[in-house]
Amino acid sequence: MTIQEIYQLYSNYFLVDTDTRSIRKHTVFFALKGENFNGNLFAEEALNKGADYAVVDEKEYQTNENIILVDDVLTCLQKLATYHREALNIPILSLTGSNGKTTTKELVNAVLSKKYKTVATKGNLNNHIGVPLTLLSMDTATEFGIVEMGANHQKEIELLCGIAKPNFGYITNFGKAHIEGFGSIEGVIKGKSELLDYLRATNGKVFINPDDELQLKQSEGVHSIPFNDSIENLDTTPFVNLSFKNIEIKSQLTGDYNFTNIASAISIGAYFEISTIDIKKAIENYSSTNNRSQIIQKETCKIILDAYNANPSSMEVALKSFDKSDDKNKILVLGDMFELGKIAEEEHQHIAELSEALNPKQIYLIGVNFSKTSTKKALKYERFSDFIKSLNSKDFDNSTILIKGSRGMALERLLNHL
Repeated sequence: MTIQEIYQLYSNYFLVDTDTRSIRKHTVFFALKGENFNGNLFAEEALNKGADYAVVDEKEYQTNENIILVDDVLTCLQKLATYHREALNIPILSLTGSNGKTTTKELVNAVLSKKYKTVATKGNLNNHIGVPLTLLSMDTATEFGIVEMGANHQKEIELLCGIAKPNFGYITNFGKAHIEGFGSIEGVIKGKSELLDYLRATNGKVFINPDDELQLKQSEGVHSIPFNDSIENLDTTPFVNLSFKNIEIKSQLTGDYNFTNIASAISIGAYFEISTIDIKKAIENYSSTNNRSQIIQKETCKIILDAYNANPSSMEVALKSFDKSDDKNKILVLGDMFELGKIAEEEHQHIAELSEALNPKQIYLIGVNFSKTSTKKALKYERFSDFIKSLNSKDFDNSTILIKGSRGMALERLLNHL
């Protein structure tokens, strides 16, 4: 069966699922494979639960006429997504970067949805499976697509651009993230710049922060749209407060690093003719979730929960922003940063030293890498369980706590012990 024929079946309801635990009626089930699972095994179950069709790539599982056999299910899913994207013929904005891309994506979506019927990447489903699923979640009523693109090695952004075919792009920054896969910071820059390579080759447009010299350099030859020059940073403590066209915008986001995320959303919104008042409403009504720069009040503790992810670049800006705040009795709870490869030891040592130089009330460093650092003041724990065993919740009374670490550390668990 051709992609065009599969598209005709999909376009009856514009529904695609890959997990029989959350199957929807009239969907097309794609039997994806992974290291520890084979979706082909669940094709009949998907039909029994309400799917109209199932797509498999092993002939023995093509047991009835509603099960479609293809050479490779993942490739079919990606090709179907591209076919659908081209059929919709709507603007697609792709976002990537080392830090802040998910928050920026959510802010951009909040702003653009004031005028357009938008569809944006859910959560961080931003890989070779998530991008196709995002595109296939759009239907004929969708007017604007916002697609987040993640990568931990070179050529991945290139692949995702080939699937999503963006007209517009934005790279939040180039930082020390996924060094293990990219090999070096130069590898990160090259990998993230694959979005720029695509836009350059297809006459697309890129939004750029004119204060970021690396963005300016990498985007040479691409039609560039600099941030709106009427954005002014007023204050970042405790929340980012800025003005746009002399109208004050009070966000619910903390940390001066979020000023750039907000500025990008304002600039993109202004370019697509969202009114200043609607931009203000969108920014002010947006509140962070999913352990990203959340401010939580618990008993006498003020908690800045930024435990969704961490790398040396994001960790450093978070620490420096925390240091600028007027809060008293500051406590740091920091967890290991993953996927740093050969630079893991030096980068954890650097963050440990920076933490101590800022001189907070107390520092807790958690994880295998942080436990190996040389420190004078910080308390170190190889495992989270070791940290919890030693915990005296009273030590956190009347304090402001920054909790930050990579996703695998799951430091949000600390909230249950305070």
